[in-house]
Amino acid sequence: MKKPSSLFRNPSEEILFTNTELFRMLGPFILSFALSLLVGMLDTLMVSSVGDAAVSGVSLVDNVMQLAVFVFSAFGTGGSVIAGQYLGDRQDKKAGECTEQLLRLSAAVSVGIAFLILLSRKVIIGGFFGSVTADVSREAYIYLLITVFSLPGMAVYESACAAIRVLGDSRSLLQISLVMNAVNLAGNALLIYGFHMGTAGAAWPTLFSRLLAAFLAVMYLRSPGHRIRLSGKRPAGFQSSLILRILKTGIPNGIENGVFQLGKLIVLRIITLSGTAAIAANAVAIILTNIISLPGWGANNVALAVITRCIGKKDTEQAIYYKRFLTVLTYGMFACWTAAIWLAAPSLLQLFGNLSPEARSIAFTMVTIHAIGTILTWVPSFLWPAVLRASGDVNFVMAVSIFSMFLCRVGGAWLLAVKGNLGAAGVWIAMDLDWICRAVCFGLRWKSGKWKSKRVI
Repeated sequence: MKKPSSLFRNPSEEILFTNTELFRMLGPFILSFALSLLVGMLDTLMVSSVGDAAVSGVSLVDNVMQLAVFVFSAFGTGGSVIAGQYLGDRQDKKAGECTEQLLRLSAAVSVGIAFLILLSRKVIIGGFFGSVTADVSREAYIYLLITVFSLPGMAVYESACAAIRVLGDSRSLLQISLVMNAVNLAGNALLIYGFHMGTAGAAWPTLFSRLLAAFLAVMYLRSPGHRIRLSGKRPAGFQSSLILRILKTGIPNGIENGVFQLGKLIVLRIITLSGTAAIAANAVAIILTNIISLPGWGANNVALAVITRCIGKKDTEQAIYYKRFLTVLTYGMFACWTAAIWLAAPSLLQLFGNLSPEARSIAFTMVTIHAIGTILTWVPSFLWPAVLRASGDVNFVMAVSIFSMFLCRVGGAWLLAVKGNLGAAGVWIAMDLDWICRAVCFGLRWKSGKWKSKRVI
């Protein structure tokens, strides 16, 4: 007979994760995201010493590379959901086979994408960014021609890390990330400051660190003692049934991410109508709000590892327990963390010395709007869909995200910022409206129980 369900008492006789294990998992996940933000800022700072043209060229290429990351992330989501559900169903061998197929698929696609980028490099730099100056174009070419060869490493790394997240080994994931970013920063310092190699000095460490990280992640999955293990003894080639499952689960997430980025570009265009101060304020506010969101993204990774196991085990009662536990925990973290960052925001904004008083005031307004939305609706609008994805309910999440993005965030931004004369603040209010819409839809979906029938294995 099952135990009675409560917030701190798991209803299952066979508990998949204790509350202590959830806390141990959460910390390194949050630190991994924090490390990525910190290293990204330091990386940009190092490149900026080369000159404005180098920063602009690197930024343009990174925007192109981000599209490839969406593809790899989509594959990783599809493969991790399937592998996690296999683990819950005690089919560890199938989980390993799924991960191996995921790695092969990601590597093959990444080689194809890299080849297409090389063939179309003149169109990418000269066509998409035709208005850039000759020196920016030159620096972009240098960075592109080197970092494009890192795409296979990036693809394998993202896919292998997706499997490690499902295992819940956030500590090993953090260690691999530390090595990758330390090598990248050390390489930048040596080649940019020591050998004065300019943009190439930023590109070569990026290439090497990504390849090294992919190697370390794969070696982790080949080592004994893990429930997901790459034996290397399976026959080469693709298993169509597993590939189709990965695509069926991953493609909706890729479409969702792509449309989200498109919506962000449209919204950014609306912000530009408010002037230079608003554009600068928006850029700074994004940095601070990314810091505010750290606890949530860590909780999302925990949800992936935990809920996939529950669904694979066909234990929906335990899935309900973990969703409720993570909801309360994340709300608590956000209440403390968001308040702390908001109180510190005036001082943090002073660190951006070149920011005008007008831009600093607008940025604080943006952070305040985001802080209110985070405390009230971030959990149901982002954590709950992560839970639904882990159950396999990916099509519904995609549909709601796209609908809410264009109706509330884009449409609301136009009405409030342009027609309502609220300026850039109206864009950020529209973001909160988007979150409210998402929260209502995902809450109703969870309550309906339809997610229980979306198991993908």
